[in-house]
Amino acid sequence: MTDKGKPVYMIGVVAEMLKLHPQTLRMYEKKGLIRPSRTEGRTRLYSAEDVEDIGRVIRLARDLGVNLAGIEIILKMRRRMLDMQHQIEDLTSHVRSGMDDTRDAASRGRSEALVRAASNHLKPVDLF
Repeated sequence: MTDKGKPVYMIGVVAEMLKLHPQTLRMYEKKGLIRPSRTEGRTRLYSAEDVEDIGRVIRLARDLGVNLAGIEIILKMRRRMLDMQHQIEDLTSHVRSGMDDTRDAASRGRSEALVRAASNHLKPVDLF
């Protein structure tokens, strides 16, 4: 299994792996804490990434005593942070390619700005 996002486990298997009742997984989904994919027949399929997310929920609830509302906020913040990290990586890549273009242009006698405007690569961040 190389793709962590590829759905591979059914609800019973995940429940057994994590020593949970399947109804607990259904409740986590209903609360929006996890988002398993579904087949055309509406069967839940969990990826390795989903299983990791469920593990985080369990650790937050059992080990740290965080309630479900708190877990929801923590997971949303984590997802936003990951999204922002991807945006930063994209922007950094864009800036580096712009600097390479500038160096190439300078070596050919043309002058350009150090950084091209990257506003079309940025997305607004919804705080809540």
